[in-house]
Amino acid sequence: MQAEDDKKIKQTKKNDSDLLYRAIFLAKSEKEVKALFEDICTPAEITAMAGRLRAAIEIKAQKPYRQIYAETGVSVTTVGRIARCIEYGTGGYNLILDRLNRNE
Repeated sequence: MQAEDDKKIKQTKKNDSDLLYRAIFLAKSEKEVKALFEDICTPAEITAMAGRLRAAIEIKAQKPYRQIYAETGVSVTTVGRIARCIEYGTGGYNLILDRLNRNE
């Protein structure tokens, strides 16, 4: 019974994640995305996600991890995880960072 419940919970979480991704995609402007995030996330969660994005930018600029930590407050462990995602992940960071660079 526990295994079935765990499977149902896991599927529900996946469905909820997919719903979140679709909701973000449906926003039509930066203002709408900001409003959605401010409703869904705590200020600390938004700050943490923003810090990770800033850390990714600094990693791509080849700054040392400790310097990134000093400038962003993102832990050295998290900086390392972000670097692994940039190098070996699904490509999300690289895709968005490339698009951000083209829009600047």
